[in-house]
Amino acid sequence: MNTQTFVERLTQPEPLVLSGGYLFEVERRGYLTAGEFVPKVALEHPEVLLQVTKDFLRAGSDIALAFTYNGHREKMRIVGEEHLLEPLNREAMRIAQRAAAEAREELGRDVFVAGNISNSNIFDPNDESSKDAVRAMYREMIGWAKEEGADLILAETMYFYEEAKIALEEINAAGLPSIVNVAVFATGELRDGVSPAQAAKQLAADGATVVGTNCFQGPNTIRPILKDIVDAVGDHPVCAMPSAYRTTEEHNTIFNLPDTGNTAQLPGDRTFPDALEAQNSNRYETAEFGEYAHSLGAKVIGLCCGAGVIHHRALSERLDKPAYLSRYSPDMSKHFLYGTDSSLSKTTTSFGSTA
Repeated sequence: MNTQTFVERLTQPEPLVLSGGYLFEVERRGYLTAGEFVPKVALEHPEVLLQVTKDFLRAGSDIALAFTYNGHREKMRIVGEEHLLEPLNREAMRIAQRAAAEAREELGRDVFVAGNISNSNIFDPNDESSKDAVRAMYREMIGWAKEEGADLILAETMYFYEEAKIALEEINAAGLPSIVNVAVFATGELRDGVSPAQAAKQLAADGATVVGTNCFQGPNTIRPILKDIVDAVGDHPVCAMPSAYRTTEEHNTIFNLPDTGNTAQLPGDRTFPDALEAQNSNRYETAEFGEYAHSLGAKVIGLCCGAGVIHHRALSERLDKPAYLSRYSPDMSKHFLYGTDSSLSKTTTSFGSTA
């Protein structure tokens, strides 16, 4: 059992780390189909999802996230497996609970379990029936997560303000704490014309425990969005979770990143989502983002698509939260070419400048 609730933990000065990016991490390990991006790994290879979750916790995450991103009725319909919807959601929660319980014992600290809902991809601001379908979709997922013992619900990648509002209403109705994150396309606004700051301010006023932003933007281009949100909500807890890709002012989202060094014929006309390897941020860039977010007062700091264990570990360390896996952090003093250890061969280390 945890020593305090998630809400109580938010009152402490130390920020919480939230490891995200399960979707790309599981795909990178070969257990998820890019394109459809349905988290069937919870049923097909639960041992893989358990290991991913444990790795993220060992890298410093304070929250075990149930991998149900895209695990909603619409996605399951598209792949013809709606009958697996409830089993998938419940098993993902049980895996997160198991990982959290083992981590509490192994690491000797609190670990919270978050249920997860995400963008529905069917929301249409001009179609009331779509809003009803989205509400029903979220309600059932939140209900299953609550029954499986969720400490909170993460609503992420909400690119319509009104969809985020529906998600929050259903989380509030279930009586659970929330993190509600909006995602910002290249226009700088949500798809219904609301600014991220306006959305966050209203969501906070409507009872979201934590508001913020995730994905789409990388560690550099998400900074002004995060700053605007913090300025808009004042002392209200804020979450910051960029993708781990090198977006730029010219290409400020992950969807249209170019790769001038690519030599292969890509299946599509863009690198997203299955040829982004060359655009990945390094661990030091994501760690610097964590420091920046902390300087703004963000209470929940993490990373989204593209982030692996090494990114989260470096972020945790930069936040003065050394992780279990910090025992394996880089030690270049022992490197055969660039090391400084006196026992290294001087002949070999002399090759460093010409390697």
